[in-house]
Amino acid sequence: MNRNTAIKIIAAALPAAFFAALAGGMGIALLAQRKTIKSMTAMQQQINDYNSTTTTTVTYESILVDRFYERGGQKILLKDEVYGQIWLPVLEDVPLSTHPLEQLKEENDRMVSYDSYGSINAMTGIDISVYNEVYDWDAVKADGIDFVMMRVGYRTYGGGQIKKDTAFQQNYKAAKEAGLLVGAYFFSQAISIEEAIDEAIFTAQQLEGLELDFPVVYDWEIIYDDDARTDAVAVDVLTDCTLAFCQHMESFGYQPMIYQNKRTSLLKLDLPRIQDYPFWLAEYGDGPTYIYDYDMWQYTCTGTVDGIKGAVDINLSFYDYSKEGAPAIARPATPSTETTTGTTTE
Repeated sequence: MNRNTAIKIIAAALPAAFFAALAGGMGIALLAQRKTIKSMTAMQQQINDYNSTTTTTVTYESILVDRFYERGGQKILLKDEVYGQIWLPVLEDVPLSTHPLEQLKEENDRMVSYDSYGSINAMTGIDISVYNEVYDWDAVKADGIDFVMMRVGYRTYGGGQIKKDTAFQQNYKAAKEAGLLVGAYFFSQAISIEEAIDEAIFTAQQLEGLELDFPVVYDWEIIYDDDARTDAVAVDVLTDCTLAFCQHMESFGYQPMIYQNKRTSLLKLDLPRIQDYPFWLAEYGDGPTYIYDYDMWQYTCTGTVDGIKGAVDINLSFYDYSKEGAPAIARPATPSTETTTGTTTE
C-alpha cells in the first residue's frame, strides 16, 4: 500500500468515527437528561404528597375602609334622565343643614320639627296666590296656621310682562284681621339684572303702606312643562338677578329671602354668593335631603287647611321673622293627653 492509498483510507474512515463518537456523546447526554427528569419528577411527587397531607388556611378579615370623606369630599347624589345617578361635590363655604331629619315628625297630616330638648322649633305657614280660594281666614288661623306668604305679582314666562296678583290686597287685609303673620313673594322670570330690579321696584310699589311680618321673597322658577324665555338663563345671570332683587328690597327696608327647589338650587345658583340671605327650600316629602342649611321649608303642595278650598302649599319656618332679629322658634311641645293621675282624657 503506497502512501496516497493509506491517506485515502484514513480520510474515508474519519466521518464514520466522528459520527460514532457524536452518537455516543448524545446518548450519554440523553441518559443524563432522563436521569434529571426522573429526579425532578420524584421531587414534584414528594411536594404533591406533602401538600396533600398539609392544609394551609387563609383567612380574609374585613377592615375599615378610609374613604377620605372630609367636608370637601362628600357627595351630593342626584338622579338624571340620561346618566342615572350623578353627583356633585359638597361646597366647603356654604353652611350645612342644621335640621336633623330625625327631629322632623309627621303628626296629624302635618310636619312638626322638634329641637334636641323636645320643644317645637318651627312655625307652620302656607303660601297662596289668586289661584287659592280662601273662604274663611279665621278657620285658617284656628287650624294651626301661624303665617301666610302671599304672591304680590309675577312676570309672564312667554312675553315677560310684569303683572300684579289680583287677590293680594284682599288676602292681605283678611289675613291680618284674622291675626295671621304675613309675608310676600314675587314670581320671577327675569333674564337680566335690569329685569330683576324692575321686579323689586314693582314689588315695593305693591307693598307701599303695608306692614309685613315675614320676608319678601324672590321666587325664580324653571318652567318645566312649556317653552319659556328663561330656559337658557346662565348660572351667573340667575345669581346676579337673585342678588339684584334681594339687595334692592333690602334698600327699600324689607327683609329679603330666596325661594328655590333643591335641584335648581344645586345646579343653577352660585350658592356661596347668596348665602347671606335667608333661604326658603322647596322639597316635598317627609324630610329634606338638601344638604345645605335653610330657614323655611315647603314640604307639600297638596296640603289641606280649614277655610281653604282645595290643595295648598304648607311650610315650616324655623325663625320668627315678626320679632327683632328673627329669633329661632322655641315653643313647648304639645301638652300630653295624660293627667297627673295617669288617666287619659278624651
